Amino acid sequence: MSALTDLYHEIENCQGCGLAKSRNRVVPGEGAEDASIFFIGEAPGWHEDQQGRPFVGPAGQFLTQLLTLIGLRREQVYIANVIKCHPPQNRDPLPMEIEACCGWLDRQLEIIHPRMVITLGRYSLSRYFPNESIGKAHGKARKVGDVIVFPMYHPAAALHQGSLRNIIEEDMRKVPMILAQKEEISEVAHEPRQLNLL
Repeated sequence: MSALTDLYHEIENCQGCGLAKSRNRVVPGEGAEDASIFFIGEAPGWHEDQQGRPFVGPAGQFLTQLLTLIGLRREQVYIANVIKCHPPQNRDPLPMEIEACCGWLDRQLEIIHPRMVITLGRYSLSRYFPNESIGKAHGKARKVGDVIVFPMYHPAAALHQGSLRNIIEEDMRKVPMILAQKEEISEVAHEPRQLNLL
């Protein structure tokens, strides 16, 4: 078994917060163990809770389209969320839930060791840049340690606010250029801070 498979078994048995009681399925993440690009979303939704897979609902369909824009398939990247269980009524993740799950995400990042992390939405943005808004941070690549961090709006934002669709697509089109080091990447001195959300 791979290190990721072992980790998934651990995550499936997690009782670290109250979501363990209300979840249908744990949603650890999925994708290539040697992926160069690691997407971090917010939390599983209803569809994800049913299937145990990340980004399989309408926002996930849009993410798949975004990957196609740059010639990639889901199996070539890695996709996970800040928390691994579906919050009731699709509410925002609570700080204690994010804290309970942060070790799982840390270990996924260690195993995969991607060249680039793409944060989708404000909760995964806060992992790296806790005091920044997604409106200002999106589309700007920065180096944190040896990883390029590239914030984007969450794909679900385009489903609620159609005007964001083009912005999200434009940001995604930058990804190959950034990976090829043809776009400017600024250095960030600090390491990611895990839990500053409130």
